[in-house]
Amino acid sequence: MSPALADANNGNWRTAERWRGFLAPVADAHVVSQWSGGPGDALVALHARRSADSIAAFHAAHPGRGLALLLTGTDLYRDLEAGDAKAQRSLDFATHLVLLQPEGLRHLPPALQGRTRVIFQSAPRRVWRGARAAGTTLVAVGHLRAEKDPLTLMQAAELLDGEPDLRIMHIGEALDERLGEAARETMRRCPHYQWLGALPKDAARDWIARADALVHMSRMEGGANVVTEALRSEVPVLASAIEGNLGLLGADYAGTFAPGDAAALAALVRRFRQDTDFNALLRTQCRQREPLLRPAAERAAVRRLWRDLLAHAGKAALPQSSAQPS
Repeated sequence: MSPALADANNGNWRTAERWRGFLAPVADAHVVSQWSGGPGDALVALHARRSADSIAAFHAAHPGRGLALLLTGTDLYRDLEAGDAKAQRSLDFATHLVLLQPEGLRHLPPALQGRTRVIFQSAPRRVWRGARAAGTTLVAVGHLRAEKDPLTLMQAAELLDGEPDLRIMHIGEALDERLGEAARETMRRCPHYQWLGALPKDAARDWIARADALVHMSRMEGGANVVTEALRSEVPVLASAIEGNLGLLGADYAGTFAPGDAAALAALVRRFRQDTDFNALLRTQCRQREPLLRPAAERAAVRRLWRDLLAHAGKAALPQSSAQPS
């Protein structure tokens, strides 16, 4: 169950749909925005607060059945820290908790960690083997909203004005019209910055694969799939030093900047462009993390979660099909 469906084209929807595909050979799985009281041997829900009513209803109707809650960035770093009662109640009802990266464990009390597991998000491999444009192309992918901190990228673009052969391509729908206007104004002032708006998933993946680096400047993340996509495309990442990024890239990852610090991001871009040893270090660190993010690993973890949910209710899993998603 995901509070966002296909029309939102966001991370929650993509995670839910990918997991549905992993489960399709072994379970009759459906993605819905809320539980309507229909039949179900178990429930997998994304977002503690936004899915709270459905979680409570499923628990009341089927108190002995498995109920997995995948905790998002807003769960970990906003709602639970603020003491949101509905989000906390969802944790109490969940028989299994899922994080998308291990740093999130810091935000859960010890009593909950025994029923918590980490499932890294995966992405298909897509490596660009064609000719690349001269200079440096940076790509940022994320809808324009406060949590993704697009203003820091725009401010860094202004600080990088005059850098030779630099292109900053920004992909994402303006969910906040004020941020959309800021992007248009930045394009007027900085020709090397281009806001492309929302793009289909495959087009965004192609931009990532052709880039020299992905810039990910979020202030709040549970574990961004776009970072996974970059690593699966052999593209290094320049990331804000938040737990959601470090949990994917590694706690010692060198290519980070302080969240919201445009000057630090601009300096990191210059170092990435000018220091070949630093550039090579980031590529090595990203290559070391890539095996964690392959579809086979996520598929196995999701199916193991499903078997555990059924076992919680004393049910047997369906036989696994020999067909494997690519």
